[in-house]
Amino acid sequence: MKKHILIYGLVGGALIAALKLVEYRFLVVEHSIEIYGALIALVFAVLGIWLGLKLTRKKEVLIVKEIPVPASQFVLNESKLDELRITKRELEILQLIALGLSNQEIANKLFVSENTVKTHSSRLFDKLSAKRRTQAVQIAKQNSLIP
Repeated sequence: MKKHILIYGLVGGALIAALKLVEYRFLVVEHSIEIYGALIALVFAVLGIWLGLKLTRKKEVLIVKEIPVPASQFVLNESKLDELRITKRELEILQLIALGLSNQEIANKLFVSENTVKTHSSRLFDKLSAKRRTQAVQIAKQNSLIP
């Protein structure tokens, strides 16, 4: 802080000395109207630029529009379910996976352990020939096992 004040003082002193060298009295007395005019013009220019930027800034507009979605009736593909031998619990876990729930969240929702959910998920992935959760959901949707 002291360093800044010292630098500020030295620069101010140098400016004053420079003004003395270019006949300070002549500059201030003879051209005072021009100096005041320039200062006022500078203030109004800065104010105009700031106000212009403030007024022309694009405001974010949130548009809320309801779009009716036709209600399509989901029909479970029972034959594919039987063909893949997917149990009701595995189908229930698959539906919860499709909702984006983690294994722990599924376990809490179904009142089972996380290991049980992992076991059902593993068997389900084998039956659907899926390597990942997202792939299992995609295959299940293609086969009309989940909506």
